[in-house]
Amino acid sequence: MPEHVVRLPNGITMPTLGQGTWFMGESSSAKKEEIAALQHGIDLGMTLIDTAEMYASGGAEKVTGEAIAGRRDKIFLVSKVLPGNASRKGTVAALERSLQRLKTDYLDLYLLHWRGSYPLSETFEAMEQLVDAGKIRAYGVSNFDLDDMEEAAQYDNGNICVNQVLYNLASRGIEWDLLPWQKKRNIPVMAYSPLYQTRLLKSSGLKRVAEKLSITPAQLALAWLLHQGTVPIPKSSSLRRVEENRKAWDITLDQSVLDELDAIFPPPDHKMPLDVL
Repeated sequence: MPEHVVRLPNGITMPTLGQGTWFMGESSSAKKEEIAALQHGIDLGMTLIDTAEMYASGGAEKVTGEAIAGRRDKIFLVSKVLPGNASRKGTVAALERSLQRLKTDYLDLYLLHWRGSYPLSETFEAMEQLVDAGKIRAYGVSNFDLDDMEEAAQYDNGNICVNQVLYNLASRGIEWDLLPWQKKRNIPVMAYSPLYQTRLLKSSGLKRVAEKLSITPAQLALAWLLHQGTVPIPKSSSLRRVEENRKAWDITLDQSVLDELDAIFPPPDHKMPLDVL
């Protein structure tokens, strides 16, 4: 395990910086590069890998399965069930398909990708069943706003371990209510698209602050998320970028830098709808 870990509500630990796989597995010509990037990240200590049955219709799970072959025990593996599959039986069946593609017999964390028409009580019942069967070590949700989390809390027996949402310097709405609510309950926020799908890297303000610190804009954006106590999962197929992302763990931001970033990317001053991509 990397030294940087967060403890989930059920007691297991999860790395605080990971690798995303959204848009992986879509092209056979990119497969070799994607596997190499994930493996390089693992070698550097980024052993948390996030994927989903939705990504490339299972293609990203297959890429991930090849990347972790022979070292599953070092990996904190996360996947997600589509809401259309999240009935009691459907969740169990979807997990089995994911495990097959990932070539493993368990997940460390299984998330409901977003809210659908099946009752949360039904989905969580299936998740509890999968925990009891040793098929998953923990479960959680994704794209849940505060009202969703409050409703979910009525059904999950206090076992929701993570909420994965869009969060980055350019998308800070969760700081108004969702992030404080989760911090109070020790439910980590996993931040997807932490660089806003590279849009953030075009910010002249971010570039200016990063230059002063002799780091890259990506490292600054990731270090900021780590400072917020969240778990960013940047996706990259470039070995150089993967190395760059890993170094975010070694960066400490002082108050003057945080103030400067607040001036460029103001925190919310009112309740905002949950941002999604």
